[in-house]
Amino acid sequence: MRRSDGRAARVQHFVDLCRAHGLALTVQRRVIFDALVDRQDHPTADQIYAVVRDRLPGVSRTTVYRVLETLVQAGVIAKACHPGTAARYDPLTHRHHHLVCLHCDKLVDWQDPRLDALPLPRGATAAGFEIDDYSVHFRGTCAVCRARLGRTGRSSGTRAGRRESEATTRPRRAPASKRRKTP
Repeated sequence: MRRSDGRAARVQHFVDLCRAHGLALTVQRRVIFDALVDRQDHPTADQIYAVVRDRLPGVSRTTVYRVLETLVQAGVIAKACHPGTAARYDPLTHRHHHLVCLHCDKLVDWQDPRLDALPLPRGATAAGFEIDDYSVHFRGTCAVCRARLGRTGRSSGTRAGRRESEATTRPRRAPASKRRKTP
């Protein structure tokens, strides 16, 4: 479902998918879905839990994690993962892509029909791998972090940008000829 389809349509889609998968429409599932449906920041389970516990004071963190995983399995929501960070949850289940900030872990939805039409790798089937879907994650530095870090040029995702950022974050060693010899 697309955000532009409206909240009522997304809620109806949630109800239909739960029924199609034989899932009871429990208060917990409704409140957890409601905490996620309008968000665009791809919250973690803990962020969703923080919102849900205000509405359902007795809900446990484990319940939130289980419901989120159940909703992912049912295709109601999607899980967005990138290495080194907590799983994030996305109310959008159609194919779309993400911009990922390597500094603050911000995830931004990115729509591009050219990326949606990428050919699947030919060798995947021969390797015994069946591809069901894909999304592209572009990794770099968001505008807020670039401003905070004082960057205006290349993204740290490029080789030159990484060398540039490493030079500013790692102390340089003096050349061997200028190092002080220790006794």
